Amino acid sequence: MLALLPRLVEAGVPSVSIRVAPIAVECGFPSPAQDYYDGPIDLTEMLVHDRAATFIVRASGRSMTGAGINDGDELLVDRSIDPRDGDVIVAVLDGELVVKRLEVTTGGVILRAENRSHPDVVVAELSDLRVWGVVTYCLHHLRR
Repeated sequence: MLALLPRLVEAGVPSVSIRVAPIAVECGFPSPAQDYYDGPIDLTEMLVHDRAATFIVRASGRSMTGAGINDGDELLVDRSIDPRDGDVIVAVLDGELVVKRLEVTTGGVILRAENRSHPDVVVAELSDLRVWGVVTYCLHHLRR
């Protein structure tokens, strides 16, 4: 299930700039950091392609942990993108919102879970399936 928090990223919302470190930081062994400022970036400009069609939704549940989506993470969802096979999507299936990986086969559509303990959903021919949007980013919380 998906807790839908349609916080619209509107054109009228002011952009927020954050300073950027001028180097990539090693995740393995430490490297000497350069201590100079390279200027700000605008996260909205960097993460949002179409402001009018982009929403933030909160994921609920653990069926997509293999895709890096955990319970409580916020997802950026762009409704203007045409979904493709392999995309993580927000779908409305028979009136229920779900986040799954879209798989289009010759036999039909499968909504894949990314956690082996959760079943995939084979979309029946008479089911009402609507792709609400394509997930473009996951804001994964590291500190709670």
